[in-house]
Amino acid sequence: MDKSINIGSKIKSVRTLKEITFDELVERSGLDREEVKRIEENEQIPCLSPLIKIARVLGVRLGTFLDDQQELGPIVTRECDCDNEINFSNGASDAKKHMLYHSLSKSKAGRHMESFIIDIVKEDKQSYSVSSHEGEEFIYVVEGEIEIIHGKNKYQLKKGDSIYYDSIVPHHVHGSNGNAAKILAVVYTPA
Repeated sequence: MDKSINIGSKIKSVRTLKEITFDELVERSGLDREEVKRIEENEQIPCLSPLIKIARVLGVRLGTFLDDQQELGPIVTRECDCDNEINFSNGASDAKKHMLYHSLSKSKAGRHMESFIIDIVKEDKQSYSVSSHEGEEFIYVVEGEIEIIHGKNKYQLKKGDSIYYDSIVPHHVHGSNGNAAKILAVVYTPA
């Protein structure tokens, strides 16, 4: 089940509820007007960076768009619960999907971290652009090998390796040499 089709509708709903106009959202987020329109109309699979900026303007956590529930207490996610995907683009102009996100915390209300198992799809032709957003990220390689561009540096990580970095620095995560991989990622965004 592709959850990306609901993200734009949730953004529009929260924006309307908070009485923030489309123009205010564009101006305060610093995003391109056409990009915000495509995201709200579910015509573009958004990458994480603009979603975080939109969430900040609307005064909500990223999880509000991803599948918040009101359940209190700890949340247990079983392996079979990870079949649902949340898709973001890789920032490339053709908005193709290069990562399939499986949320591990979608039912936890009031969370400040987003945890995912991410399947990085094999790519014959790699095209990407770096992005940045407030917060921090932790990545642990479960299968395969990945390359992370962080600022002017590149890091190669193999199965069992991990990295923790400030996500305000422009960055990008992809499979080494375009190969598939699987990672555990935890994204923290300040409230």
